[in-house]
Amino acid sequence: MVENDLLTKAEALKYLRISNRTLYLLMKRHEFPYIKLGKRVLFRRTEIDAYLESKTIGKDGAKK
Repeated sequence: MVENDLLTKAEALKYLRISNRTLYLLMKRHEFPYIKLGKRVLFRRTEIDAYLESKTIGKDGAKK
């Protein structure tokens, strides 16, 4: 079975383990990738993973 790459807002919040407010602020500042289809907001798991990778701090304190 192929895992669906698109996540709902609730699924993204659970995956990221962040609050609704934090996600809202990231989206408002256009820091976090999302898809808007009418009133529906979706997130690609691959884009979430890429975003998290870009925020990863290495042992030396620098971004990877």
